[in-house]
Amino acid sequence: MAAERVFTVAGKEFTDHLTSRKFLVILALLLMFALLGMHQGIDQYNKNLESYNQQLQEAGDSAGPGMMPERPSILSVFGYLVSSLIPFGGMLAIATGFDLISKEKESRSLKTLLSHPVYRDEVINGKALGGVAALGVALVTAFALTLAVLLVFSIVPTAGEVVAIGVIGFASLLYLLAFFALALALSVVTKESGHAVIYGLALFFAIAFLLPTFGTVLGDAVAGDPPQRPEMPVTVDGRPVDEAVWMAYEEECRQHTREMEEYRGRRQVVTDTVNLFSPIVSYHAVVWPVADPSGMPPEDAAGQIWRGVAALVVFSSVFFAVAYGKFMRMDIR
Repeated sequence: MAAERVFTVAGKEFTDHLTSRKFLVILALLLMFALLGMHQGIDQYNKNLESYNQQLQEAGDSAGPGMMPERPSILSVFGYLVSSLIPFGGMLAIATGFDLISKEKESRSLKTLLSHPVYRDEVINGKALGGVAALGVALVTAFALTLAVLLVFSIVPTAGEVVAIGVIGFASLLYLLAFFALALALSVVTKESGHAVIYGLALFFAIAFLLPTFGTVLGDAVAGDPPQRPEMPVTVDGRPVDEAVWMAYEEECRQHTREMEEYRGRRQVVTDTVNLFSPIVSYHAVVWPVADPSGMPPEDAAGQIWRGVAALVVFSSVFFAVAYGKFMRMDIR
């Protein structure tokens, strides 16, 4: 495999994507809803900032270090951008990859392409690289637009917030790559582009809406019925009639608490396992601890972020491997 030929194929695909009507239309929708989300996010940020200043004035000099209100973060604005990226970013990724190979098969240009001094692995790698580059441009455009609007409103991120924005951007790219790899695999497996886009959108909506529900139902089925809370003994004026019976009841309550923790743990393991197949859930797992770091302890947030990143990488790798292996063995006539 020659890198020069890979980049030649990638450059052609990159140009085709940026001049494609379907790519530009979905990108325009993404940016439009991102602007709408930013407007809502900036309004909410200004309200939070006004409330913060008011609390700061009320606290005055008498408040101790632990009693000071927490300054609102601009990362909440990027939470609205993420909400736009989930549906429109996924559809943009599918639109970028669903016809990379299938359109060549339909036009019978794939055989002509491979008759040139270019190998199959260079073709599939170049097409994938060109698609990834186009998605990267779309993502950079959305984030640059968000930052530009913030600066117009004189909202300047701190150094820590810039790092957090970079993490959100990296997770967003992994999210787009997940559905791009899925669409690329469908483009190789199916015979027609129409089938590939239908299957891709159907899988996208199934992953977005049906899979989390299926994980919850399966978790409940595997975990079984929740343990029943023990019945409280008879009391008179709020006092137990029999002290021994009351002590036994308290021990049963402690046992019930332990059983409930085990029950929730069994259900959560099943739900988390099913959610590993959902890039949307994994994307949420990475983004929200970064956008709202006060929501959980740092060690739990770090573990959740790494699990989400690993799930996104594995999802993309599996479907790209399927596309690569199928394309290398494809009978082209």
